[in-house]
Amino acid sequence: MEAKGERRIRVLLAKVGLDGHDRGIRTVARYLADAGMEVIFTGLRSTPEQVVEAALQEDVQVVGLSFLAGDHMTLAPKVIEGLKRHGLAPVIVLGGVIPQGDVPALERTGATRVFLPGTPPEQIVQFIRSTLQQN
Repeated sequence: MEAKGERRIRVLLAKVGLDGHDRGIRTVARYLADAGMEVIFTGLRSTPEQVVEAALQEDVQVVGLSFLAGDHMTLAPKVIEGLKRHGLAPVIVLGGVIPQGDVPALERTGATRVFLPGTPPEQIVQFIRSTLQQN
């Protein structure tokens, strides 16, 4: 948990595109909240622009995007570019059904980390904490 007066980690989670499956992202949201993080979920079928606007409004340190429909190579870069265009530099984590072969390209685009299916949620919590402590 946080020390007195310390800011809680604020995480924006989003399902970008037409994918309507939210079981995984809701599970991750619960783990992050149980770990003491403040979680903002934009809901299903967000546009890249909506995610960027929410990140601006909510002053988040982390943006997490979940993909299951195969549109991660198109939509993740749009969100990342939009964040950069507005001068935002949150930790960007991606998850869902993403082929291992796409991971290097997503990281070159600006994703901090890509979590593949089967990643224990505790590992995501630890990654966020340790990455933010380094910054």
